Amino acid sequence: MTGFQNVRRLVLFVPILAGFLASGCVFWPWTETLSKDELAAQELQRQRQQAVSLYVDAMMLNDIENYAAALDKLEQATQLHKEFALAFSMKGDLYQALQQYEQSADAYEQAATLDPWSFKDFFNLGKVSEILKQYARAAHAFVAAAKLKPEHYEAHVGAARSFFELNDLGQAQEYAQKAKTIDPDQPDAEFLLGNIYIEQKDNLQAINAYRRVLELQGNQPDVMVSLARAYLRAERFSSAIELLTDVLEREPENGVAYQYLGFAQLKLKQTEEAIESYKQAVRLSHDDWMAHKSLGVAYMLWAIQNNNDERIKALAIEQWNISLQINPDQPQLHELMAKYN
Repeated sequence: MTGFQNVRRLVLFVPILAGFLASGCVFWPWTETLSKDELAAQELQRQRQQAVSLYVDAMMLNDIENYAAALDKLEQATQLHKEFALAFSMKGDLYQALQQYEQSADAYEQAATLDPWSFKDFFNLGKVSEILKQYARAAHAFVAAAKLKPEHYEAHVGAARSFFELNDLGQAQEYAQKAKTIDPDQPDAEFLLGNIYIEQKDNLQAINAYRRVLELQGNQPDVMVSLARAYLRAERFSSAIELLTDVLEREPENGVAYQYLGFAQLKLKQTEEAIESYKQAVRLSHDDWMAHKSLGVAYMLWAIQNNNDERIKALAIEQWNISLQINPDQPQLHELMAKYN
């Protein structure tokens, strides 16, 4: 066959092939028709790739502290890929940085649901839930975090704090003790144990716990006041006075210390000194009904010690009236008013 004949046949074949293609009569064995499921899978894969791209954009926006734009990208990403745990986790981080704790908690909760092995998301969920005073939610999250990292000190302390707020003293003590075992040189668990012992009316254990905290972190006034409270409950009034005097030298504006000092002085029949302490407490906190009530009690005791001095009694009644104006729900004080007024 000559070259001319080959060209002639090719010229004749091309229009014929074009006709078959136009009429759909030609079958190409390498062309497949995708099913609906396969098309859906392809679309899902495309959406997930787009979600990852949006997540990367959000990371870059976060690096330049453009949080609003980053959150917008993450919102788009989680709409496209509703099981994108990393995107929900990052939303939690950004909302936490913006102090939008409710949204942060919801995002962390979604991330932890999607990735139940994520310590970070459970731990952060516990932190923001605690800020929101959602203690049951916080306890659940901290417990999950502690299970994932059994030697993590803060997760156990967080669980203990949350259970304490829920008045579940048994669970609170268990997690606080575990935290203390993990790191005995940290004061937080020990301080919490002191508070737990106070609630359990185990004053000796509370005193020992607070003393250990002071040994670990030095003379912190808040811990010193807690130790003084334990001394008062143990009826060690002189020890409480000595400690509270030290507190007030460090913090002259500590109204709680003045109230505890006044109580200890009354117990030791140092009535005039107690009046001066309660006056300071009232000065520092005008709307503290307990301070006004206690000052009234001190005045009344002083009046009785001075042959029922009516002038001093009037001062007591005046303080009680102020206390009842602030907090009318005081049945015992109403009874005292009826008795002495």
